[in-house]
Amino acid sequence: MATEPAAVEATAAKPVTAAAGDAAPLLVAEGLEKAYRRGGRFFSPRVPVLRGFHVRLLPGEVVGLVGENGSGKSTVMKILVGDLSPDAGSVTRPGRLGYCPQEPVLYERLTCDEHIELFARAYRMTREAENRARRELYAALGFERYASTRADRLSGGTLAKLNLTLALLADPDVLLLDEPYAGFDWDTYLKFWELVAHRRAAGRSVLIISHFVADEHRFDRIVELRDGRAVER
Repeated sequence: MATEPAAVEATAAKPVTAAAGDAAPLLVAEGLEKAYRRGGRFFSPRVPVLRGFHVRLLPGEVVGLVGENGSGKSTVMKILVGDLSPDAGSVTRPGRLGYCPQEPVLYERLTCDEHIELFARAYRMTREAENRARRELYAALGFERYASTRADRLSGGTLAKLNLTLALLADPDVLLLDEPYAGFDWDTYLKFWELVAHRRAAGRSVLIISHFVADEHRFDRIVELRDGRAVER
């Protein structure tokens, strides 16, 4: 999924890294707060999940966001993509976002090709750009043979590839990934990191949410969500 550019006033949360120089950030979240009512009941007390969360994504930067179950990682992601409003704080996202949710949002009766065509129209891509992205992503993730296969007949791993393809389709400035490699085999896992490396080299930014990070050397920074706040490792 992708969202159109949006911008609200925000202050930089972290110092610019040496690798990024003086480049303007591609996404800034400042002072995010969010609380939920326990059990969803109107008169129940509100339980805070985010308590002034900050994150900043710079061009050519791969950032990992980790935290325990229930720490608020998915809440952060939903706020960053505009699917959920914070109780306080702001988000600046001047470019286009690509969003890969943990659970694929797909149509069972559509084929992989039909999903790509549908999302390309939503992104207002030209036919040429659509076809080029289709070829490149099929080749990069190795599932072109399923182009004409309906989503309800795909394996979990191939559904994950299609989910990632749709997030990457319009070449977003910022790619937000929620547990993206769940269901990937080892070969696909390596292909995934090749794609991430290409995005870094092209000056794009990637934020990966995960319960834990196994390959820390693949990230420029790791941010831990602890007690509703971002803690740099």
